[in-house]
Amino acid sequence: MKKIGIWIDKEKAYILSMDNTTEAFTTVQSNLENYRPVGGARSKTRWGPQDVIQDRKFLERRKHQLKNYFAKIAKTIVDADAIAIYGPADTNFKLKQELSENYKRLAEKIKVVEKADSMTINQTKALLRNFFST
Repeated sequence: MKKIGIWIDKEKAYILSMDNTTEAFTTVQSNLENYRPVGGARSKTRWGPQDVIQDRKFLERRKHQLKNYFAKIAKTIVDADAIAIYGPADTNFKLKQELSENYKRLAEKIKVVEKADSMTINQTKALLRNFFST
């Protein structure tokens, strides 16, 4: 039985896959852009035009980047029998939602989705081992 634990945030995902005899640890990078709005100030003329910040374009691009990130993770965990997802904020819940919508076979294998603070690699391994040992 192949058990896979994922600790995920917007920058990276730590994936620990465990069989009865072996353990493999991989890291998947997200490549998400950081949003730094520039603009929104008036021009030098008194009643001149304002710069417009294009939030919609950024949010649409970010949505596609997040979808690609989740697709990379799904390819990595395609042969899982049990999945545990941990992470800070809400990226872990977004991953579960993406799996439920587009990867139904994987979504059925999710055992837990919980919040967990930022951790070192060893702390992440220990958390995932403890979950699957019980």
